[in-house]
Amino acid sequence: MLQPRVDAFIDYLAQVRGYSLHSVASYQRQLNAVVGDLESLGTSQWAQLNVTIVEQLVLLWRRKRAGIATIQQRLSALRSLCQELIRQGELTSNPAALVQAPKAGKRLPRNLDIDSMMRLLDIEPSDDLALRDRAMFELFYSSGLRLSELVSLNVTDLGQDRELRVLGKGKKTRVVPVGKEAERWLNLWLKARSQWAGANTPALFLSKKQSRISERSVQQRLKKWGLLQGIADNVHPHKLRHSFATHVLESSRDLRAVQELLGHANLSTTQIYTQVDFQHLAKVYDDAHPRAKKRST
Repeated sequence: MLQPRVDAFIDYLAQVRGYSLHSVASYQRQLNAVVGDLESLGTSQWAQLNVTIVEQLVLLWRRKRAGIATIQQRLSALRSLCQELIRQGELTSNPAALVQAPKAGKRLPRNLDIDSMMRLLDIEPSDDLALRDRAMFELFYSSGLRLSELVSLNVTDLGQDRELRVLGKGKKTRVVPVGKEAERWLNLWLKARSQWAGANTPALFLSKKQSRISERSVQQRLKKWGLLQGIADNVHPHKLRHSFATHVLESSRDLRAVQELLGHANLSTTQIYTQVDFQHLAKVYDDAHPRAKKRST
């Protein structure tokens, strides 16, 4: 049977490796699909897995019109599972590691320009919820947080001298700076929060139910404010993180510093922002350089 090994691997990721709920759910979803398709191909034991079967899987996914990103995710999840099966002695090699996923064109992250970001943040709070939202969004943009990092923040994570302790991917902690505007709105929110029934809750940001705010609620509130503030693009949490990284890189040209601020384990992950930055530089060049302009007639 294939499924029991998948279930055990998922428990291992959650309990031993400390993966986030989002990552665990993604692995579960992709590996469940792998198991179903392997069984349709007549494979019932992991010991049967070989390169030919994995290639057949990829062909099956293509026939089912699975997207390239989906195929890449499934292969990645299968490679990780095979590595664990090797560790347990059930496989002697990793056949999924020898099969290449189809390549997609690299999509650059979309970000808000500085004017749009300032307009988004220019919220005049009429109640405590709007005040909380402004403090959340200011902190998002100020410190380049992931959505999961923001909702998991506790009041005690706010340190002295505008510092914030963040629990990132893989349970790794990093300390990031908090901008002056973010600090100002956080202080206003903390004052209002102290009057809420859930003030004793450790969570920094609370929902209307006086408990820790959910990722879904943050997404909905950000989308709502994007529309209210007249932002043309769809505004979502990761766009604020992209904007933070792009704007800091444009100003500082310090890729290593941006890597540390974002909590990227590998510099290659951060390097995608150099392409975004190059697009900005190319536009400046086209607008400014005498030989880049078309000669007017």
